[in-house]
Amino acid sequence: MPPVDARVSVPGSKSIANRALVCAALADGTSTLTNLPDGDDTTAMLECLRALGLAVDGAAPSATIAGSPGLAAPSGTTAFAGLAGTTSRFVTALAALSPVAVTIDGYPPLRARPFGPLHDALSQLGVTVTPGDTVGGLPVRVQGPPTGSLVSLPGDVSSQFVSALMMIGPRLPAGLQLDLTTELVSRPYVELTTDVMGWFGIDGVTVGERSISVPVGLYRAADVFVEPDASSASYPLAVAAVAGGRVTVAGLGTASRQGDARFADLLALMGCTVEWQPDSVTVWRDPATPLVGIDIDMADISDLVPTVAVVAACATTPTRIRGVGFIRGKESDRLGDLARELTQAGVRIAETDDGLAVEPSADRLRPAALGTHHDHRLAMAFGVLGRVVPIEVDDPDVVSKSWPAFWTMLDGLQ
Repeated sequence: MPPVDARVSVPGSKSIANRALVCAALADGTSTLTNLPDGDDTTAMLECLRALGLAVDGAAPSATIAGSPGLAAPSGTTAFAGLAGTTSRFVTALAALSPVAVTIDGYPPLRARPFGPLHDALSQLGVTVTPGDTVGGLPVRVQGPPTGSLVSLPGDVSSQFVSALMMIGPRLPAGLQLDLTTELVSRPYVELTTDVMGWFGIDGVTVGERSISVPVGLYRAADVFVEPDASSASYPLAVAAVAGGRVTVAGLGTASRQGDARFADLLALMGCTVEWQPDSVTVWRDPATPLVGIDIDMADISDLVPTVAVVAACATTPTRIRGVGFIRGKESDRLGDLARELTQAGVRIAETDDGLAVEPSADRLRPAALGTHHDHRLAMAFGVLGRVVPIEVDDPDVVSKSWPAFWTMLDGLQ
């Protein structure tokens, strides 16, 4: 396959969008958010906010939200999050501010994902948490208002629990004092939460090694442009790595606050050339320059694991991915499912206790049909692999969770 030479636009960051939507929902005044992604996660968040009684006008790429600092959901409300894990967790915490009971639910794969630490934390804050079919899962009914401000929970299960609690922290009686019983994973996402809260007027949030403090405060309405999604940008940039050539992602530049923007720098370690500009990032590799493996702890950038694994399969030396045992509880088992599927394509890959070991496999790759396990990140990573060996992706529409036009973009990379 010839080297690629392309400039790509990727959707707005769903991580930023969902945080900004929660803060806007609690703000005093009307906020306008632009460059919202059109994926299922953001659509689900907008629908959940409407279910909670908030006035939401518009949809991706632009929406206005009339905030309600004193959230009170309509009686009998169910907030349905579909397959959106981030949305369901953020909405669970948001709904816990309401004195009227709210049920949070989703499709069966979402119901099977872990929610227990978040439910326990809300109970510690005085919220009434009533499980449905399974304790620690969905559906769940929550009813506030919270009466406490002190909570402890593990930090190594999901940073989404931490971020969910942080965003409601300013509305708790004495703010939020959160003690982590284990090391925090995906710390850049927590720091991103702090940044977004600041855009809406909440300052003074402190994030320590084992504790987080959020002061009492009132969110102020804000207008926010959502920068491109760094996790989504990893896929076209990875195409430049595995196929050779050059890919530029527009709008994702040196000022990005997303942790996953580090992906380009990982590709530099693996043999690519990276050029950062204020408003773009470019990755290129001469096909004559070999890719090399890396040894890396990806606890802070775990969404990139499938993409790194695919690039590693095309490298000339081994790769070891560490620190990500917790991603077994994502949309799929992102270690076991990923390893089993890539093995079908000839990749020499082994699951470890906390990650993956990938051996050079370029000379062994073979056509394969790979399952996505309801996981958009597996699907898109397999699409990258498809640039070097024929790959049929089962359930390709799963990419609608974050990037509905992904396959069109991939087909257009020339």
